[in-house]
Amino acid sequence: MTVIKSLRTGLLLLFGLLCGFVRAQDPSAFYIANEGVLVSDGGMKIMFDPLFPNTYGQYLLPPEEMKQAMFAGEAPFDSVNAIFISHYHGDHFSPEEIYHLMEAQPDIQLFAPNQAIIAMRSAASDSGSAVFDRVNSVNLGFNDSPVTFRNNDLLVEAVRIPHSGWPNRMLDVENIAWRVTLNDNATILHLGDSDPNDDHFAIDAEYWDERAPNMAFPPYWFQATPTGRNILVNRIKARSNVGIHVPNTISADPILRPQELRGRDLFITPGETRLIPTN
Repeated sequence: MTVIKSLRTGLLLLFGLLCGFVRAQDPSAFYIANEGVLVSDGGMKIMFDPLFPNTYGQYLLPPEEMKQAMFAGEAPFDSVNAIFISHYHGDHFSPEEIYHLMEAQPDIQLFAPNQAIIAMRSAASDSGSAVFDRVNSVNLGFNDSPVTFRNNDLLVEAVRIPHSGWPNRMLDVENIAWRVTLNDNATILHLGDSDPNDDHFAIDAEYWDERAPNMAFPPYWFQATPTGRNILVNRIKARSNVGIHVPNTISADPILRPQELRGRDLFITPGETRLIPTN
């Protein structure tokens, strides 16, 4: 029991140090788990896919200490401006937890596909709750044109990219790739579970050419496959890419990874941070 308490204390101390690091560096990305990322730029903070209930036997859940800090509004999750949900799957989105988080943090805006919002209304104790006044629903069909929102100091752009597995499975999943610019400074792209087929990106070639992200968060299979790498280099053109949705079988030690991932930057351990290049 003493060993367990010591380990827990050590983890909390490390978490606190990492929180301090994120506050000190700006703009930056802080890894939560799976595809969950907190991005900070000046006084602006946004989160992607931060709360979800399922590991499906291979993905990490957000550490309990992080979840507690989110609900309490403690660093680094204090003063979060917006949450973005890529799609309604159990390893990306918990309708109940996101609803309760928005109850606990009344300044957070939510941007999510319509499927996720319907699920959250079903999970809510009060479907007429004022929480839903802060919900921005995106209803995009296959091959629909991208849409744009302006929300204070956030430029929010969204496009539906088919879920990985297209065209054989999950065709009905509203997977949204969010491109968000904070403070007219750092542009971030979160691809959700996008399928690495260039046809999905070629149809909106002008959209991708319009704004290159400072940092992109592609699912790791973009970095692991020639087709995915081609999209990252020739379509998205981000200054930096950090892979997400990494199975727990992939080592934090690059030497122990599969050959195709050894030279790639991946988020592996909750609490990791990356500086976002802007100069």
